[in-house]
Amino acid sequence: MVGGKITASPKAAAKPKAAAPIDAAPEPVALRKVEGIRKVEVIANPLSGSVGPGVCEEAEALLAAYDLEVNIQRCEAGKLSQIIASALDSKPDLVIVIAGDGTARAVAEAAGPDGPLVAPLPGGTMNMLPFAIYGQTTWPEALEAILTNGEERCISGGSVEKHSFYVAAILGSPALWARAREAARHGKFWLAVQRARRAAQQAFTGRLRFSLDGAPRDKAEALTFMCPLVSKAVDSDASGLEAAALDPSGAVDVFRLAVAAAAGQWRADPSVNVTLVRQAYAWAGGPIPAILDGESVRLGRTALVRFKPNAFRALVPKDTDPKEDADPKEAA
Repeated sequence: MVGGKITASPKAAAKPKAAAPIDAAPEPVALRKVEGIRKVEVIANPLSGSVGPGVCEEAEALLAAYDLEVNIQRCEAGKLSQIIASALDSKPDLVIVIAGDGTARAVAEAAGPDGPLVAPLPGGTMNMLPFAIYGQTTWPEALEAILTNGEERCISGGSVEKHSFYVAAILGSPALWARAREAARHGKFWLAVQRARRAAQQAFTGRLRFSLDGAPRDKAEALTFMCPLVSKAVDSDASGLEAAALDPSGAVDVFRLAVAAAAGQWRADPSVNVTLVRQAYAWAGGPIPAILDGESVRLGRTALVRFKPNAFRALVPKDTDPKEDADPKEAA
């Protein structure tokens, strides 16, 4: 102690810290890994119903947080087939679709059960297949869910001649009318039938003849086929399609059926015959109009409907059941 002050010995003095370099790079952010997924193709349509013009940039920004090799393709008019083929030719682990119902269905069909995982995210107007798989959600929410907690799930479906469907199909006169089609796009199939009956003077006036799984032939005004993915009458892993033959004989039957449909009890109506089928054959006096997953299709005079138990492989969040989120009046 000198003059009442404490002085530290030279050995005890703290050494000054070295200054950090001014231009030091920040610590790199660790990218999140996705189990079993490395190479990803994204097919996005900026002009689709529920996405904006910056959807490709948004998807790129979201995927940048993951340890993935990503290629994003923007849909162009008249080039969808080439874009899908290019995406599949690159042998990705996952194809993400952010577009409308038609694009989602085309990618799922092209991938098939032996192709890459498919994630048809909600990007269109109706989003029938995306909502059936992921429930009522947005595409960024669904994308985050499958990348952080995803698992493979086999999706069953059906085919009508060369066309595939994964939600539902309507064959017969209800597929002719615009208002009926809009109701069907929302999953309100029996409202579609009611609206169709009001337009009696259309080109397709004959009833359908049909046979379900080789049973004796019958007649109906319309046939509907619902996939296990959305049907409230069968389990998600059911080994067939829920088929319904709709045959109201007059205005009274149509009104009663509409009331039953509004209450979610259309299956109990006496004009509806519901069964589980793996194959059906329908024919008519003229080309058969149809709606497959909300899209209009014109068939020939005959149509073979088949159940596809392993239609394609989807990446979905674990422990989810989209049926629980569905409106019973719409998904019935």
